[in-house]
Amino acid sequence: MMIITLENISKYYGGNQVLKNAALTIEDNDRIGLIGINGCGKSTLLRIITGLEIPDTQPEPYIPRISKNKDAVIGFLAQDSGLEKNCTIINEMKGVFRELLDISARLEELRNSNLTEQFADEYSGKTAYFEANDGYLIDVKISKILNGMGFPPETYERIISTLSGGEKTRLALAKLLLENPGLLILDEPTNHLDFDTIMWFEEYLRDYKGALLVVSHDRYFLDKLITSTCEIERGVLRRFKGNYSAFAAQKAELVTRQLKEYEAQQAEIAKLQDYVDRNLVRASTSNMAKSRRTKLESMDIIEKPVMFEKSAKIRFTYDRMPVKELLAVENIDLTVGKNITLIESLSFGLRRGEKLGIVGANGIGKSSLLKVIQGKLPYSRGQIKWGDYVKTAYFEQANDYFNMNDKVMNAVHRLYPKMTELEVRSLLGSVRITGENVYKKVGVISGGERAKLRFAIMMLERGNVLILDEPTNHLDIDTRETLEDALCEFDGSIIFVSHDRYLLNKLSTRILEIKENNARCIDGGFDEYMELKRKQQNVADVITGERIERPQSVGNYRTKEQRAHETKKRVRIKELESEIRRAELLVAELQQDMENPDICADYQILSEKIALYEQTKSQLSDLTDEWLLLQDCE
Repeated sequence: MMIITLENISKYYGGNQVLKNAALTIEDNDRIGLIGINGCGKSTLLRIITGLEIPDTQPEPYIPRISKNKDAVIGFLAQDSGLEKNCTIINEMKGVFRELLDISARLEELRNSNLTEQFADEYSGKTAYFEANDGYLIDVKISKILNGMGFPPETYERIISTLSGGEKTRLALAKLLLENPGLLILDEPTNHLDFDTIMWFEEYLRDYKGALLVVSHDRYFLDKLITSTCEIERGVLRRFKGNYSAFAAQKAELVTRQLKEYEAQQAEIAKLQDYVDRNLVRASTSNMAKSRRTKLESMDIIEKPVMFEKSAKIRFTYDRMPVKELLAVENIDLTVGKNITLIESLSFGLRRGEKLGIVGANGIGKSSLLKVIQGKLPYSRGQIKWGDYVKTAYFEQANDYFNMNDKVMNAVHRLYPKMTELEVRSLLGSVRITGENVYKKVGVISGGERAKLRFAIMMLERGNVLILDEPTNHLDIDTRETLEDALCEFDGSIIFVSHDRYLLNKLSTRILEIKENNARCIDGGFDEYMELKRKQQNVADVITGERIERPQSVGNYRTKEQRAHETKKRVRIKELESEIRRAELLVAELQQDMENPDICADYQILSEKIALYEQTKSQLSDLTDEWLLLQDCE
């Protein structure tokens, strides 16, 4: 079924055409990724689809047309989140089900009164509607999505105004998922999500019943979810079959073909123009020259493929090779804020040439760790020892090393005053900071341009150990790939924090996972790390008693008391799994009973079933919470 169709959609901003006669049809089973460089028109297209903007008018035959299925519901995350700031988290989520909750209240009212024949039809009708729309599963749905988006039950009563910007975005996304629109439009949905939440979100979207339209720079995310890719390039929208990797292969073939056609046409143009120049004024050949000039004027010019335009050039080098054993971190504590200890004992090492990716939940201390090992934050126990001849270059996520009032040129001159203006402009040009942007204040240019400015300075620093905190944030896909190539070609060592799983998988030789008061190192890239996590979280293996191989945690020594505690914990986990299975079976059985017309017709029996259902659900939730807590402590 068609949800929406767009034809001849064009849009201008200040004389710049960002969309040129774009056409797109979205059907109810589509999984579409929308990509393109920053500023290409992706957000504009989304706003037109959702009715927040209208396309520019054009004459025949290019009149813009938008056809929408009257029954289709389009869900889009607004920039202001659309949340009621004085509401609690749980009440904001329950607002999605206001109609069903009102029906539930009315049914309760009818049950508590003498259910006379006068109200029997109302009760029967409302009950049927309530059940058909999963009214008994409202709490289950809310709990599932809130927990998945990082809001455990203890946060449900928090007032929305007290949440951080990132938390509000996650909550708004949770509300959008509960609304379950026929077309779900997501604009960079993974920006505020940590690893666990992103992976839960991916699994949820894979089973989503409606259509998806996703704008994202997260290529791993796109590869997992989408089945077709739309690219906006120079205002033109093209649709390709397959996920991002399939698109990249098809695009490379397309560009190769376009380049050949472009070069062939340029050769023909040059030949025709040469003939016109030589023969137009000669009487004997003037008519033939005019004919060729007419052909030139009527020719549809093939544009040079974008891939062959100049892109950023990033290359990291160093002057002196360090010793083989670069870094030893032994039993340090990780403390932030007002003596808040995140990890009591953390140990890991780094050898020459290794690329160590650091992963973990938001707020777990990853960025703090990078500062601690550089001496920018203190630690009270253990030791950090760098080897000889190590020289670091640091990319900080917060851009604290910049004076935001400095002009871009001055930001480089301040650090390297001996460089000439030509040398500075050449350096900035290599990372595609050109034109008037070099004279703008650092605080005015985009986050992506500030990142490229920092990469330019890092190239001058010539560190043999690169320390990077979320280096691909704010970068479009093209610049991300350029940076990846530069980091992969760098033969020094790298320590980096990232949520970019594509980068982690391509670059990492080891993964350091940080959890609450625990850390471990895993050999290999992100795929190997995820495979290990899948094995560890396979409940079926746990239930059957199969041994799951685990990498040894950092500092894995256990006392006799700790080993006894671990044994008790494993016994309790198995007990919980049996209790959870029994509770799940009972919940399923009760759900079937509540859908049975005979039971629904008997108020007394139905009431008993509902009460037992709610009680069992509550027990199941408590059991699951305890099981998850014990698993997290593994």
